[in-house]
Amino acid sequence: MTFAQALITFSVAWWLILFMVLPWGAQPPAEPVPGTAPSAPARPRLLLKFAITTVLALLVTLAVAAVIESGIVSLRPQPSRDGAAVAPGFSLSG
Repeated sequence: MTFAQALITFSVAWWLILFMVLPWGAQPPAEPVPGTAPSAPARPRLLLKFAITTVLALLVTLAVAAVIESGIVSLRPQPSRDGAAVAPGFSLSG
């Protein structure tokens, strides 16, 4: 996996994981301040959630890189039985 591929994988994983982590522990305030949304969390703890997201995205990126580098999953075009290359796509190597 090249650096660019790893960076793209990390970025996609980071955003997906962020939207999964954002609701964790979100509680609306007991008495909302006038002018704010009543559903806004009292303590959003965004820095903690960003740190958790970064660690999880790094683990996902490392797992994807390990699977690709091990050869379990090939993202390269596979030759067909008659010798012609088929379109690039996902294939499991056996």
